[in-house]
Amino acid sequence: MIIQEFELLLYTKTAVPCDFIKIAQMGKKSMIVNSHDMTWDTEYTLWVEDLKQSYRTAQANAILKTNFEKLKWYWNTGGELVTRKAEERWGAGVVEQVSLDLQAEFPNSKGLSADNLWAMKRWYSFYANKIRDEKLVRSVQELYNAGIQTEKVDIAPFPDIFGLVPWGHHLDIIRLTDTLPEAIFYIKQTIQEGWKRPVLQRYLKARLYDKQGGAISNFKEQLPAKQAELVQEITKENYDFGFVELPVDYTELNLELALEKHISRFLMELGNGFAFIGRQKEIIVDGVSRRIDMLFYHVRLHCYIVVELKAVRFEPEFAGKLNFYVNAVNDILRGEGDNPTIGLLICSDMKQTEVRYSFKGLSTPIGVATYDNVQIANIERELPSVEQLQQKIKQLEMQLNERKTNDWQKQE
Repeated sequence: MIIQEFELLLYTKTAVPCDFIKIAQMGKKSMIVNSHDMTWDTEYTLWVEDLKQSYRTAQANAILKTNFEKLKWYWNTGGELVTRKAEERWGAGVVEQVSLDLQAEFPNSKGLSADNLWAMKRWYSFYANKIRDEKLVRSVQELYNAGIQTEKVDIAPFPDIFGLVPWGHHLDIIRLTDTLPEAIFYIKQTIQEGWKRPVLQRYLKARLYDKQGGAISNFKEQLPAKQAELVQEITKENYDFGFVELPVDYTELNLELALEKHISRFLMELGNGFAFIGRQKEIIVDGVSRRIDMLFYHVRLHCYIVVELKAVRFEPEFAGKLNFYVNAVNDILRGEGDNPTIGLLICSDMKQTEVRYSFKGLSTPIGVATYDNVQIANIERELPSVEQLQQKIKQLEMQLNERKTNDWQKQE
């Protein structure tokens, strides 16, 4: 009752009383029918708005807290099933029986099915052995944000970071990953990027973890250590262009246009932080117009990124051209607060030795990656159907007959 009245005070559009409010009971609904002794001003309005916002924040925190405690219970329950060796002690049907007992006690609660209990056990088991592996100390510290002595406890402690990720996300992560570093990567990305479950599933299936930071580059040689690490992390070994459809003999221009048409999907594939500036971006060097395939700005790294696309296998001269564009952008577009411009060449295929030889002698940070999965347009779909051909023949016959008739009339 107190909470309902408090909500009513926060959300009513009438003046809120300072020392007296009469609440009329109309059935089960409370409403304000009268208030007085009120001095209403701007300061009061701002104060009430602050109260509303703090209440909303409290509601959101309550939801997060509830999710945290529920997941912590799931973790500990999975740990109990593992450490007690429940099936060995009480039989193969113990999980189903525990589910029945819990549902009988809490009939209105969700998440107590036998399937979910089995999922809790799998979830706990996925991490339990891994966090005790001495070879994974760094990952364990990252998971718990500090070192822990897991060998001294029966049930491994619940990592607080897990409480920030929905249960369904956790199930997808343990189903589609193999290692602790990989699982932690997707957990952190989910939190940082606010991934919904379908987005997480797409990146899991695309093996984003394996592709991150995979571009062959000279970043370590050309950039300060910390920046080189950050730049390397935003690149991939291979980019999935499965969202574009092109003819079998498509050209570089076809590819550019398709990526621009689906720029939202392309930005998602590039990763968070990329802002699209333009395609065929013109720069003037010594009075000569030059055009960059695609130019981006990375809002987190604070630098321009020149992207050159090649619908063919890597050739050494490609690196020289990209080097030219990176230098030009540094001189013409780069501002005082911008970090050095990055070059990224995306081609259909490459040989690593050729790429690395091409980097020698270059002073600009450049990465080379590949792309695949371009959808080839269905040729049959481009051809007219039988019905369309028949209709076209009829039209031609009609035009021919009409022409013959006109010729006869002229002869007469």
